[in-house]
This record gives sequence, structure tokens and C-alpha cells, in this order.
Amino acid sequence: MTSAPDHRPDPDALLAASRSEERARRGGHLKIILGASPGVGKTYAMMEEARQRQRAGIDVVAALIETHGRAETAALLDTIEQLPRRQLDYRGQTVSELDLDALLARRPALALIDELAHTNVPGSRHPKRWQDVMEALDAGIDVVTTLNVQHVESLNDVVARITGVRVQETVPDLMLQRADDIELIDLPPEELIRRLKDGKVYVPEQAGRALDNFFGKGKLTALRELALRTAASRVDDEMREWMQANAVSGPWPAEERLLVCIDERQAARALVRAGKRMAERARMPWIVALVTTPRSESLPAETRALAGEALRLAETLGAETAVLQAETDPVRELLHYARRRNVSRLVIGRPRPASAWARLVAALSRASLGERLLAAATDFEVTLVSSHPLTERRRVQAIAARPDWRGYGLSPLAIAIATGLAWPLATWEAVPGGAISAVYLVAVLAVGARAGLGPSLLAGVLGSLAYNFFYTPPYFSLSISAPEDVVSVLVYLLGAVFTGSLASRLKAQVETMRRAKRRTETLYDFARKIASAHRPDDVLWAAAFHIAATLDCHSLILMPNAGGALEQVQGHPTIDELDARAEGAARWAFERNEPAGAGTDTLPMSEWLFLPLATSTATLGVIGVRFHDRARGLDPETRRLLDAVEDQVAVALERTRLAGELAEVRIVGESEKLRAALLNSVSHDLRTPLVTVIGAVSGLADDSAAFGAETRRELTLTALDEARRLDRYVQNLLDMTKLEHGALMPRRAPADLREIIGKARRDLGRILQDHALSVIVEDDLPLLDVDAVLIGQALANILENAAKYAPPGSRITVEAGKAGEAGVRLAVTDEGPGIPPGERERVFDPFTRLTRGDGHPAGTGLGLAIVRGLVEAHGGTAAAKAGPDGRGTTIVLTMPAAKSADA
Repeated sequence: MTSAPDHRPDPDALLAASRSEERARRGGHLKIILGASPGVGKTYAMMEEARQRQRAGIDVVAALIETHGRAETAALLDTIEQLPRRQLDYRGQTVSELDLDALLARRPALALIDELAHTNVPGSRHPKRWQDVMEALDAGIDVVTTLNVQHVESLNDVVARITGVRVQETVPDLMLQRADDIELIDLPPEELIRRLKDGKVYVPEQAGRALDNFFGKGKLTALRELALRTAASRVDDEMREWMQANAVSGPWPAEERLLVCIDERQAARALVRAGKRMAERARMPWIVALVTTPRSESLPAETRALAGEALRLAETLGAETAVLQAETDPVRELLHYARRRNVSRLVIGRPRPASAWARLVAALSRASLGERLLAAATDFEVTLVSSHPLTERRRVQAIAARPDWRGYGLSPLAIAIATGLAWPLATWEAVPGGAISAVYLVAVLAVGARAGLGPSLLAGVLGSLAYNFFYTPPYFSLSISAPEDVVSVLVYLLGAVFTGSLASRLKAQVETMRRAKRRTETLYDFARKIASAHRPDDVLWAAAFHIAATLDCHSLILMPNAGGALEQVQGHPTIDELDARAEGAARWAFERNEPAGAGTDTLPMSEWLFLPLATSTATLGVIGVRFHDRARGLDPETRRLLDAVEDQVAVALERTRLAGELAEVRIVGESEKLRAALLNSVSHDLRTPLVTVIGAVSGLADDSAAFGAETRRELTLTALDEARRLDRYVQNLLDMTKLEHGALMPRRAPADLREIIGKARRDLGRILQDHALSVIVEDDLPLLDVDAVLIGQALANILENAAKYAPPGSRITVEAGKAGEAGVRLAVTDEGPGIPPGERERVFDPFTRLTRGDGHPAGTGLGLAIVRGLVEAHGGTAAAKAGPDGRGTTIVLTMPAAKSADA
């Protein structure tokens, strides 16, 4: 049953209108005055509009106007406030440009900015003037600007062919889309040439050259047509958006537009060519639409491939293509699309007469569009294109080549079972005669749901014969004696035909939904896999495996190596070597960013089909597929699936590339941070003891200095302490380097922790002299299984840190005890300012120092990092905690105990 027409506004159109209103509310209003060439009067028209706005009380500023010496334009400019230009030096000359900062500061209601396509000189904020205009619009300033049609980016090649001149300054088409209004200034070529000869466009010296080159009448006529078509296209787009937003069904024949409707017949290519000829003769835009139904999914691959060939031919001929999905009514879907695109003419193919059985099947399956379109498309011009008999022969052979005889074999079996089930009901007088026909209808319904339309129609005919033979008098005969039995058999036959038709349609729709569900699930699973991949190799492997598993084909991915040659990076299954045709197709697809190989117009004899793997910025490689059935590569559904996978892979590769670059940037940043910290350490922390040593030794070496024995001893001890301090700094740097590269190998042996503590205490005697040092060691403390020198160095770093940050006169406590069955715990506690909880883990990172202000001593930031590295090299741990009662800091080390001799 056909649903009622949908007269609701198009959601996409409403969303676009909402975005346009939001943009107008937040940003400025853009009006582009478009002309076919210089001299048609664009600037003059802009000035006239500015004067009208000025009289209406609007604040108007001429941000940048180029008069080109035209007196009438300069006269209009005298009445409008002009913004001073920005003066820039370029190649020894002073060039004036738009002062964007001054415009944003002045913030008028309307700004006049001439020559939208102008290229700014180096040193300007933006390279192009249209970018200046965009920033002014974003600031809420309305802008009126001028543009010649030859500067539109999409028309650059067309203009070059017409004029023989490649225009370098272009404006992207998005500016035309962004414009709220486009006004066309039109001038006949004769009038423009006359203005040029009168010196109103260029100075006389330039006018002669312009007449000989750019300003020929033929070229001006062609440019004029381009400008008219550009403006008309914009008006047509606005009309279609309004129609869709206001649920106007249309079509409104304001502009002719052709829609060619194709299906999976061989005649589709001929239909596309006919549509191309019609569109060229009428000089109108044209669209080629493929209407697919659930029945389309059951067609052979060769037949489905015909539609793909026709769509690619249409794209080659310059048509816009679309694939429409129709669940039940292709005519309704087609007409809905035609009205939404404001199409005025429909072109469809007229099928050739077929057999009576084929016509019956086509009528029941509603596969033929011609008659129904003629009846429904009352507001369109419909053209039926006949095809030559030879173009239909391949289609008939392709469809008839694979009949499903198992489905047809199911029909007599189902009718036999229905006859057996109906037999006991016929002997029961309480059962009405209609119940027997219902049993046969159930059998027809089951066959239609299982095997499709053809077998269900056969089951209906066989059921009517069995019903007549077994259950209508005279029994066991095909003759009918009672008139009412004739009516019963005919009613049953009609009911069986329609029941089978409905069941087959339901079967086709269910199968289509299942296939769509499987495709969606596989795409979702693939998207989930590549989203979790962190390396390009993982993404490429997932892509190759997914394509091969989903499409039942061979797949591979080629990417350029360091030398630029394409090489296989992934494949499923792995392909050893490609032949010359496949390599040529792959190279073509990569270099031209276009599909090549099987099923395309480029190297179609290749067994492989290659699709470019490209992002918005570059072509990364190519995806190759080889089907067991070559025609499948031309199937539109398969091509759409490949395109979807290609897009996801390209995005995933771009994501992994950006993630890698971000990681590299982070590493570079960390390296710069470490380098700066190291330079600071070398320049400050290592220089300080050197200065002390040099000062003490210089004093001792000065024979003229009258130092007593005690003073000389003090200077000697000072130099010795600072030299030892310098040695510890250098040792820390060396140990840090070894730890970073895993080159530090402890020489482990049983060691007494008391001796390690005593040695560190003696080495740091002068550093610890202003602090009270308490040492508390358990009596039965086991020996350590460590390198005594390295652990002693770690303890010295902790004690030096404690003495550095704890105030003079405070206490430093060293405690040692057992930690479990096979460990020793060493804790050093000071009474300093403590470490904030959030920083207690970070202080063990290299070159990390807490910011305490200038009054606190600085260091290399390596001390605690060395401590953790040395302890962890022995299998121990190092952690920072708050001291007793939350005061000070406690550094806790756990180290392995040596095994006792008894063990």
C-alpha cells in the first residue's frame, strides 16, 4: 500500500535556513556585485548603493575603493567617509592596502571593499582580500564588494580556454555560497567596447592591448554568459531551498533541469547518452538517478554491474549522479526526488515487449516504471526512450542464466503437503469448504516467503488445479459442474496470486533489511577496530582484512616508499607480485587521485580495481581489490562500500599521523625542557662550587697573603668540600645518563647499612654541621643485598637535600628497620617546609625542582631522580611522604635484604 505523500518541509533545508539565520545574527551581511569583466560598472553600482544606504541613516565607510581614474566614480566617493589605507613596503615601492585593524576599530555598519579577488602584499595579515572580508563579516560588519566572473575558482579552467589567459587571482566558491545577496551588473559587449575606446575603463595605452586580447567581442560574450549563468544558478539554488523549507512540492519551471532514470538494464548506458544529448541541446543541467528496490539485491552481479557502468558513464559525461533507495514504491521515491530537485523533465527507458509470463511477473513486481510514471508524473514532461533489441539481449540472458530451480521445486512439494493436510478436513462436515482453499493459500504464502514471486505463482496455479481435482465435484477430474465452484476456483486463484506477490515482496524487503543490517554491523565493527588502532600498520591490516572478508575478494594496500615507488604494505591474502597492468593502474590511481583498473575507463583489462587512499591534503596510497567475479567490482553497492571504507581508512591514517606528530612534538618539548634544565645546572649549580674552589685555591697560592695556619686549613677544607660537592654533581649526571640508557649495573654484595650511613655522615660532615643528625637502627637489622657505593650515593643525595631545605638548627632523623621478611626500610625525615601532596611523585622526575622563591637554595633537580633510579636498579622502591604531624618530609627507601648463611 502506497503511503500518503509527505508534505512536510525538508529537514535539511530547515537546518540550512536555521544556520543562515544564525550566521546573519552573529556575523555581517555580505553582498557581492558580480560582473562579466572590468569596466561594466561594478564599483559605480557599489557606490550608488552606498549613497542610498547613507541617505537611509546607515553608517557607511569606504574601506577600500579603486577608482582607476574614473571621474564619475571618484565624484561619488567624495560624499562617503574613506578609511586611510595601510602603507607597506614591497620590493622598494610603497603599496597601499586595506587597513583591516582600522576597519575593525572603526566598526561601521557597512564597509565598501573593492576587488574581492585581490592578492595582498607580503606583510599583510591575510594573503587574500577575501580573507580580510571574512574577518570583517565575523566581526559583525556588513560588506559590499565587487567580483569579476573570471576570478571564481571553479570557472578558472573555463575562463582560461575562452580567453587564453590563466587568471592567477581567484576566489573560492564558498564566498559565493556565503554571500547573502549577489547582484549582477550586465552590459552588452558593444557598449563595453565603446567605453573601453572612450578611455573609461583603461588609460589609452592599455586600452589598445586590451581590445586586441581580452576584450574581443566573442570573449566578452562568452564571459557575459558565464556571469549570467552564475547569477542564475544562485537564484535557482535560493528558490529550491525556499521550496524545500516551505514544503512546496513543485516543480517550478524557473530553470530547466533534466533527470534521467535508469535501472539494471543493458539499455541504461544508451539512456545516459540520450540524456546527455538532450541536456546539451537544451543547455540545461542534468542528473542521472538509479532507483534500487529490494528486488535489485537478488539480481545477478553481472546485471547489477550494468547500473554501475551507466553511473560512471554519466559522471564522465558531466552529469550529477544519485542512487535512490525505494522500499516498496520506486515511482513515488523517484517523483519525490524530482520535485525536491525542481526537475522539469524526466527521461526513462521504454522496455521492449516481452512474453505474457514476463509481463505478468513485471506487473505484479511493479518493476516497469514507464506506465506508472506517465500516470503519476502529471506535472513533469516525460520522455520515453526506446532501446534497440540488441541492447536488451544481454540483460535477458544474464537474468535467465541463473534460475533458482530449487524454489520452483518447492512449489509442488508445498501443494502436495497442503493437499494431504486438507484431506481430513474435507471429510469433516463441520468444516466449511472455504477452509480447504485457506490451506492452499497458506502453502502459497509459505512458498512466496521462502522462494520468491515466481515459485509462489507456480504454487498458486498448482493449488488451483489440486483444489479443483480433489475437492470440487466431479471429484478426481479437472472439469467443474457447479457454477459456484467455478467462482470458488477463480477467487482462490486470484487470492493465491496476490498472496504470493505480497509474500515475495515481504521476503525481498526482509532480505534487504538483513543485508543492510549486516553492512552496518561490519562497518561499525571496522570503525571500532581502526578507532582503537594506534599505529598505521594496525589500521592498514584492519582495512585489508575487512575488505577481503566483507566483499569476498583479494585486497591489498600500496603506499609509496622512500624512493616514491608504490609497494605493498598490507594484503589479505598476501599478494606476491602484481603484473604490469595492475602496477600501471595502481600508479595511475595514485598520481591522478582517480579510480583505475577493472571496471573503469583506465586500464580496464587489469584484474585489479584500485581506489586512491586520499585525505583532503594528500594522496596516501591506493587500495586494490580483485574479485573472483570481475563484474562485482562494478556493482554500485560494492563501490559505495569501498568508498566508505576508503574514507574511514584515510581519516584513521590521518589521525595516527597527527597523533605521531603530536607525540614527536611532545618529545621535542620535553627534550628542550631537559636541555634547558641541564644548561641551567651546568651554568649555575656546577659553576658555584667551582668559584668557591678557585677562590680558596687562589688565596692559598697568593704568597703575599698573610694567612695563619688555621685560615689556610679552613680554606683547604672549603676547597675540598666544594670539590667533593662538584664530584657528586658530575657523578649524578653520569649516573642519570646510565640510568636513562639502562647501562647502570650494580655490583651487589652483602653490605651493612650502618657502615653506609656512617660513611655518608662523614662525607657530608660540613654540610650537616648546622643540623642535629639522629640515627636510629634496629639491633637485628639484616645485611643489604646491594651495591654499597651506589646506595651510599643515594643516601648522600637524600641527606644533602634535607640539609638544603631544612632550616639551620633543625633535626634530621635517619631510621632503619625491617620491611617484611626479605626487605629493609630506610627513612630520612627533615623538618623543612615539606612537599605538597600533588608534587610528591613529581619530585622524582629528572630536573624537577619545587619553586620556593629566590630565598631557597637551588639544585640540579637530579638528586631524588638519581635516588629512585639507583634504588629501583636493586629491585627496591623510593617514595616521598609527609613527616610526623604533617611537618617536613620523609623519604622512604625499601631495599632487598641479603640472604642469611643459614638460608
